[in-house]
Amino acid sequence: MEDLLREYLPVLIFLVIAIAMGLAFVIGAWLIAPADPDPEKLSTYECGFNAFDDARMKFDIRFYLVAILFIIFDLEVAFLFPWGVAFSGISMAAFWSMMVFLAVLTVGFAYEWKKGALEWE
Repeated sequence: MEDLLREYLPVLIFLVIAIAMGLAFVIGAWLIAPADPDPEKLSTYECGFNAFDDARMKFDIRFYLVAILFIIFDLEVAFLFPWGVAFSGISMAAFWSMMVFLAVLTVGFAYEWKKGALEWE
């Protein structure tokens, strides 16, 4: 049992240090931060423009489109990092499956470009 606890001692030390640093940063920010923030900082800000009307007012669909495109391409690019790190050890099947994935990504990008989804007028 002692050997098992000795093996997990570095994890416990890391956990204690992480919790202590987190608490130190939170308490430090609370002590140092100004207690009287600027009114501009407290003002409402939504979707790229200042709030000036009812929250249920209509606004341009392009805000949604840009957000969705960002999420799609950001997540797809995130799949490339592990593949790139393990590139020297992958099989040909893994290589070609990624090429198919990139081809689908490229076709989707070309479709969005052709439809004008990337244009902002």
